[in-house]
Amino acid sequence: MTDHPSTFQGSTTQSGEAAWDDRARIVSADQSGKLDGGGIPLLRGTFAEMIRHMAQLPEDDRAGYVIEKAGDRAYSAEEAMALASRPDFPPEGTG
Repeated sequence: MTDHPSTFQGSTTQSGEAAWDDRARIVSADQSGKLDGGGIPLLRGTFAEMIRHMAQLPEDDRAGYVIEKAGDRAYSAEEAMALASRPDFPPEGTG
């Protein structure tokens, strides 16, 4: 998902790994991108925690929220569910 700059020889390396421990927050979809950083967060934690929380919401309610990942972008509920089903998604209690 992200390419992390390397300090060795100053080049960007392709990690191929999702940054599950990055800081993230859930905001209302209609507030995303507003108020200098996405409105009022409803919940904060790691990216993996926010995906798990989104997965626990009733399916009809998910579309009303987005996950904003620090230094990255906003992820829709549909994208969050796709990430939750990845084989490298960390189990509960990690990430």
